Amino acid sequence: MDWRERDGVRWLEARLPGARAAFSTRLGGASLGAFESLNVGLLTGDEPGSVRENRARIAVALDRDAEGVLIGHQVHEATVARRDDPPRPNPYAEPAPSPLRADGQATANPSLTAMVQVADCLPVALAGAEGVAMIHCGWRGLAAGIVERGVAAIDASAAAIGPGIGPCCYEVGAEVLAEFEPLGDGVAKGRMLDLAEVARRLLAGAGVTEVESAGLCTSCEHELFFSHRRDGARTGRQAGLAWANPDG
Repeated sequence: MDWRERDGVRWLEARLPGARAAFSTRLGGASLGAFESLNVGLLTGDEPGSVRENRARIAVALDRDAEGVLIGHQVHEATVARRDDPPRPNPYAEPAPSPLRADGQATANPSLTAMVQVADCLPVALAGAEGVAMIHCGWRGLAAGIVERGVAAIDASAAAIGPGIGPCCYEVGAEVLAEFEPLGDGVAKGRMLDLAEVARRLLAGAGVTEVESAGLCTSCEHELFFSHRRDGARTGRQAGLAWANPDG
């Protein structure tokens, strides 16, 4: 992955076969206080006008149409919504209508951009024969099968795992560790769970072996990322975005 910056907006960009993915940081936005500054999450307590401006800035920085960004109401489940036409009205560009419940977005339309919002969970981009997908991978979604559903939605062959909370900071209970015991040794050390390694093994089990990972912990990197575990409920969200790019 490569660092990119435009007009103060900074993000990590990954190249996938026939696709691109971007993982935003908290830099380059209009929000203040706990949401400083590029918060894309509307249901955080931030000013809606600031969120709208931040979303527009990300779209401009990536040369993507804000009206073509696909988002869902994320509930830590395993639903992946497939769309090849933009919703009207679009809850990304005009954050008034409530989007449908979905923790993943998939599309084959190069003019559309699949997006999820995260603040410790992993944003995972997928590329395959039938398009691109972006999925929201917390432990609940991973246990519920969102990786497998995302892969199946587009016949994925490659993935990019964006920044999320690392095993250095993610202490969990026995009930969470038990969900991933079938994956074998190495996904946890004591009570510290390695979400990225869990995702990598689930991807491999679903047939995806071309996997790139950012290797950045959102809880450790205070200057770059929002973190729910570090900051509590009053914090922002960064974005994971993916789009088909047939020209490379």
